[in-house]
Amino acid sequence: MRLILFLLLFLNGALANAQAISTSKPWTFWWWMGSAVNKKDITVQLEYFQKSGVGGVHIIPIYEVKGYESQSVPFLTPQWLDLVQHTVREGKRLDLGVDLTTGTGWPFGGPNVTPELGAKNMTVKNNELSIQPTKQKVKRAAPGGEGLVLDPFHATAMSRYLTRFDSAFARKKDLPRSMYNDSYEAYGANWTDDFLEEFKKRRGYELGENLALLTDSTGKAGSELVRIDYHQTLSELLRERYAKPWTDWNTKHGFLTRYQAHGSPGNLLDLYDAADIPETESFGTSRFSIPGLRIDPDYSIDQFGTPDPLAMKFASSAAHFSGKKLVSSETGTWLANHFKVSLSQVKPQIDELFTAGINHIFYHGSTYSPVQEPYPGWLFYASTNFGSTSHFAEHFSLLNKYVQRCQELLQNSKSDNDVLVYFPIHDLWATKAKSSGNVHLLEVHHVDRWLLDLPFGKLTQQLWKKGFGFDYVSDLQLSRLKLDGNGNLTSGNAVYKSLIIPVSTYMPEETLNELQRLAAKGAKIIFQNHFPEKATGYSTGPEKQSSFLDELTKLKKEKNVRVSDDFEKELIASGALRESFAEEGLTFIRKKTQDNKRLYFVANLGDHFKEGWVKVNITGAFEKLDALDEEASWEPLSRNGSSIYLKLLPGQSCFLRESVKDAGPEQHSIANKELEIKGNWNLQFLKGRPSIPATANLNELKTWTSLSDSAVYFSGTARYEIHFDCPDNVLKSGLKILDLGDVREVAAVKLNGKPIGTAWSIPFQLSISDKLKAKDNVLEIEVTNLSANYMRLRDTQKPDWKKFHDINIVDITYKKFDATKWEPMPSGLLGPVKILFR
Repeated sequence: MRLILFLLLFLNGALANAQAISTSKPWTFWWWMGSAVNKKDITVQLEYFQKSGVGGVHIIPIYEVKGYESQSVPFLTPQWLDLVQHTVREGKRLDLGVDLTTGTGWPFGGPNVTPELGAKNMTVKNNELSIQPTKQKVKRAAPGGEGLVLDPFHATAMSRYLTRFDSAFARKKDLPRSMYNDSYEAYGANWTDDFLEEFKKRRGYELGENLALLTDSTGKAGSELVRIDYHQTLSELLRERYAKPWTDWNTKHGFLTRYQAHGSPGNLLDLYDAADIPETESFGTSRFSIPGLRIDPDYSIDQFGTPDPLAMKFASSAAHFSGKKLVSSETGTWLANHFKVSLSQVKPQIDELFTAGINHIFYHGSTYSPVQEPYPGWLFYASTNFGSTSHFAEHFSLLNKYVQRCQELLQNSKSDNDVLVYFPIHDLWATKAKSSGNVHLLEVHHVDRWLLDLPFGKLTQQLWKKGFGFDYVSDLQLSRLKLDGNGNLTSGNAVYKSLIIPVSTYMPEETLNELQRLAAKGAKIIFQNHFPEKATGYSTGPEKQSSFLDELTKLKKEKNVRVSDDFEKELIASGALRESFAEEGLTFIRKKTQDNKRLYFVANLGDHFKEGWVKVNITGAFEKLDALDEEASWEPLSRNGSSIYLKLLPGQSCFLRESVKDAGPEQHSIANKELEIKGNWNLQFLKGRPSIPATANLNELKTWTSLSDSAVYFSGTARYEIHFDCPDNVLKSGLKILDLGDVREVAAVKLNGKPIGTAWSIPFQLSISDKLKAKDNVLEIEVTNLSANYMRLRDTQKPDWKKFHDINIVDITYKKFDATKWEPMPSGLLGPVKILFR
């Protein structure tokens, strides 16, 4: 008993210390190439992160740099551990957290993974099993981390893999906050040594005698049930032998866990549920219809898909269901090609993550680079560069302040989703898999394969579009649901009005038993269109199937159980709220504050809405906060009956919350008049590379690339200056906004010698209500562009920066990186520049 109490106190203290680190600030992946790092440069780069408003780093050792092999430090050696401890100590000094991958590269594997423990692939040939090692090695491994990928279904592979970390971290004081498990990516792995024994023990029959059904593609009776049984066994082994031993080991050693469960053949909800911080991934660019938002035309949707909030919600659902505070995301992976990503492209992706329930952003990412290394320094092949050599490094803090203000509110509030949606994974398992190894891999890239095209996906798409707040629930999680005194379903901090079962064919008998338990206690359960038709399990004979249907009939007689093709009607009848933000083309998440008041984060990621009356489900007053403006405070909104008057232009976002006093029924319109600022623009180039172009005078705004041979390759900052008079009707207007039009990419603005702000996201607008005068206004706009145009020249003259082992550096199509083939990218202030007023 004393030992148990000691462990509980130790773990609570470890968790408390871990959570004391700032999580409201965004963190970043931080790749150590070859771990060729030194303490001095580690400190320099950590100080850059701290100054920029980053909250922490995630160390990932990866492949080496050519010419620096002698400086590489092998993984887990005393010297390497000393460098990690230095990073943690410096992090504490700078209020920066540190996370670490439990390995190098990805997925888990390395030198202590023997062929016996390596991943294995099963195929069926001539109705006989053929088992072969996948021979996959750790991708992008660092020195000391090379080796085979471990078998994720093996009884002891994970525990034996972790033994090298036991000895490495023994008696070390300065340790990371959290350990990290990257997305699955164990390609072709679908077997383990004792799979047949485990299958028979769990499923009750011999798989070897039913291989023809497992591989059948003609629709033979029973084939779907065998495929379900096979996948369910894989899923259970993955959770019990891979996820659980890893999380248990971390808990024992005082680490939190961040887990990217996606890409695996298991039930994502159960795997995410095992971690302290479930983590999703935003890979590529969403196709938002925000006017002016640039999307890289070279990105292949067919190859990689696009980010999808419904896939992201698997991580947030697991967190909400189990009452976990943090849900993280790998953010900005291949957002656009190298040297082409702007801050204005990053913000909408983060806003989408916020609406999907994510509240702990990890940029993907930053690469350790020696201070003396020439531009562009060391770069990771598949990332947006958020490091000190990025073209937006000077303005990086603006994005980070926005993220921090948002995450402070999102992390200190709890989920307020009304609807719980059962995830009928057995219907997916019944189908032929399209992924490697002939198993269903629930990855973030091709969500159509396992999510969007299935009835579950179609239902959740409708719920999303109709404005319902919802989470997902697995078969295992159902057993943890309770009912409160009002008949609501509860788990952790979450309270749900109803549980909906999407159209499905198969259901485990254990799941039906849980539904009966909940229904008997008064839970509101809605079956979409019809009941499931079959119990899972090939060993269940006709008698058990008949019994399953009889139990379903009994369930239907329960007072609060409904079978309906009008799920919207049934959900509303259960007390679920339908928010009209979605009808207006707005994306949102609803939460509850510490004092139990409703809080909304709302993002305009389309081009439908600008302003108008929006119906809300709360009778009281509302107020709004613009998190983009660090000087903004909560402002009351006008109210008319059940509607509030909301102004939110495409690309903008805000928080809304219940308040004590509204602004009355008056309608405050967006500025609907405009004055274009025209005349002679003086353009002076201030700083940048490769050289400073000559000053120019422009009668009209145009891209720098049209000015001169030197300007076409320029990357840096230039100042625009113009003098103008202001008409009386503009001066008298109570609302005046400077609209910069098309900005490539960031604009810091002064009016009459006074800074009025920096515009870095769409729409590029700033308030100037009290800063104008009648005559001779002086407008100065300093614009910083991308580095893409300079890299066209650099790759022509000195391509020697591309000197990395392994994959080296590739473009967004995974072809050899060559910027010389790019067309010049528009740069500077393109306008038109206007004063908007009313």
